[in-house]
Amino acid sequence: MPRADRPLVSGLARNPLFRNTWPFAVAAVCVLVGLVLSNVLSGYFVFLAISAVTAAIAILGLGIVTGSAGMIALCQLTFAAVGAWIVALCNLRHVPGGFIVWLIAGGIAAGLVGVLVGLPALRLRGVNLAVVTLGFAAAADVTLVQIQFPGSADSISIDRPAGFTSDKQFFFLSIIVLVVCGLAVFFLQRGRWGASWKAVAFSERGTAAAGQSVQSAKLTAFAVSAALGGISGGLLAGQVQLPFASSFTPLQSLALYVLAIMSGAHLIDMAVLGGILWVLVPELLKRWGIPQDWGFVVFGVLGVQALTSGSNLGQSIRSAIWKRQDRKTSNAELTALPPDAGDDVEEVRTTTTAALDPAAVTGEPVLTVEGLTVQFGALKALDDVSFQVPAASIMGLIGPNGAGKSTFVDAISGFLPKHGGRVLLGGRDLAGLSPTRRARLGLRRTFQQDRVPPLLTIGAYVRFVARRRLSSADIDETLAFFGCPPARARLSSVDVGTRRLVEVAAAVLSQPRLLILDEPAAGLSHEEHLALAARLRELPDRYGTALIIIEHDLDLVRSVCPMLTVLNFGKVLATGPQDEVLANPDVVKAYMGETELLS
Repeated sequence: MPRADRPLVSGLARNPLFRNTWPFAVAAVCVLVGLVLSNVLSGYFVFLAISAVTAAIAILGLGIVTGSAGMIALCQLTFAAVGAWIVALCNLRHVPGGFIVWLIAGGIAAGLVGVLVGLPALRLRGVNLAVVTLGFAAAADVTLVQIQFPGSADSISIDRPAGFTSDKQFFFLSIIVLVVCGLAVFFLQRGRWGASWKAVAFSERGTAAAGQSVQSAKLTAFAVSAALGGISGGLLAGQVQLPFASSFTPLQSLALYVLAIMSGAHLIDMAVLGGILWVLVPELLKRWGIPQDWGFVVFGVLGVQALTSGSNLGQSIRSAIWKRQDRKTSNAELTALPPDAGDDVEEVRTTTTAALDPAAVTGEPVLTVEGLTVQFGALKALDDVSFQVPAASIMGLIGPNGAGKSTFVDAISGFLPKHGGRVLLGGRDLAGLSPTRRARLGLRRTFQQDRVPPLLTIGAYVRFVARRRLSSADIDETLAFFGCPPARARLSSVDVGTRRLVEVAAAVLSQPRLLILDEPAAGLSHEEHLALAARLRELPDRYGTALIIIEHDLDLVRSVCPMLTVLNFGKVLATGPQDEVLANPDVVKAYMGETELLS
């Protein structure tokens, strides 16, 4: 029931029509403000405003590759130079379509160059990637100085589009372009590409395990970022009408990167603020009689402060705004029974042994492992491991520390492609397939470490992992089943234990044929362990997926897993029904101090 005292804005935010239309309403307001400013500002300030807009678009692109995807790119103005060069060339050749078409062509050309520059990002990261991109910027700068822009030697100025020939009119056009770019980035960030950028920044393994290509995520981030840089450069060419290489130096790219880091440019409004600072700081220095080159020093100091503090201006502002909302976001609350279960709570709390369904044992195997062997030098982490997991069944994989459980999971999920033996998923040999491809075929896994990107909401993360169209009702039902917070809650506002449950819920909604849960109960209390066990027992019947559960909590294993496989020193000690495996003397001996738990 809606509360009478609920704030109007909160109610609107939950309205689907409002959620779909408010970005366009904001865009319309921004265009209106731009129209007013274009008529109010004087000529000099109009020129400065155009510079701020072009810088904002370039920083918006940096916000994608750096702020969202977490990669260092120090050549944004080189992409801008590509866009400006294409516009100048089209102007010189009188290419049909006029300035707007040339601007789009410049953005596309810069995007293609961005893909080429982004290729090293598939293998490099951090400082190494920064060196590569800065080297590209330096090489491009030298090249531009030598060849110059088309038409510059003959002082052929670039024609502005009809209706936007004056500076005031061109400023209004630049506002329209900025708004269009902002809308495009907004919807890309909310879509699968945006989720993949945030995911790959937090964990490449987690991204691949969700069925998303890490390579595609990185290259699309570079491509979109570079395209925005190209559009920025094309606008700059239309502003000055006679572009020169001095407007696109590596030092300016470096300063732009620092501004993006300092402002938090993955947020659209912060990218606009960064564009304003790009113009405002040098202008203030000029008015104070200080050389404008000191602006780079100011940007550097601000960047160092942002990097050392671990937060940027955008994050600080958002944290203050969201602080009250985050306090209302509860962490996971697992009760003894799922929300749609009966009232027999006591039965769940006292269940100690999972019942074995004979039909499940005789069913077709969803996973067949034959002679799986993984060797690191002289050490055999896995030695001739063989067993089967029937479809829609639950297999527990246990063993002492160092038994080879993590190596096993990495091998069958594709993160250790070089191994002996065969792994079959529903009869299909997985040899040579990447983790991404295996995930798309229906083999999903969770991780011991936190691999859930905090920059996403719970709903956005679930949709990203599921890789299929989901209704809000489907998401809400599954989140409630696992006791998770609502879909609108931000992942950064919940604890690690809750994020692990969200990770499980998202993986379940992907409808995998086999789901491997690597210590899913880590971070949960004993009572929550028992409650989670009640959920896990229902998964095969409720969602039609088979489970392999790796867990040190033997109470949970005995409660959930009717079949067990025990590893020790990379070998299979025993596999089969739970009661037989736990009574095996070799298993008891391997566990040593845990003998009493197995008795």
